[in-house]
Amino acid sequence: MPRTKGGYTTRRRRKKVLKLAKGYFGAKHLLFRTAKQQVMKSLVYSYRDRKNNKRNFRKLWIVRINAAARLNDLSYSQLMHGLKLSNVDINRKMLADLAVNDAQTFASLCEKAKAQLAK
Repeated sequence: MPRTKGGYTTRRRRKKVLKLAKGYFGAKHLLFRTAKQQVMKSLVYSYRDRKNNKRNFRKLWIVRINAAARLNDLSYSQLMHGLKLSNVDINRKMLADLAVNDAQTFASLCEKAKAQLAK
């Protein structure tokens, strides 16, 4: 029996990697070996940065909520504690959106938190 070299499978695998490396600079999008290394590294970066992205957005929301809460004479921690005591279940993303786009509604939530804290 003649030896099979697996040309179709190998070519398909290499083309898949080179397609992922499209747009890379220099040899990284032309040569399979360097392209494979860079694609693997890029996948590591993207996995890591999906996690970092979540962290960064949470930080941003907290900064926005804190700034708006201080305009209503509360700190961030007091606001969150007061909302928890008054059974207002609203996440930080929505609170930050209210703080930026709807100051009146945010102020009413701050009043609820203040009322619970005063008890």
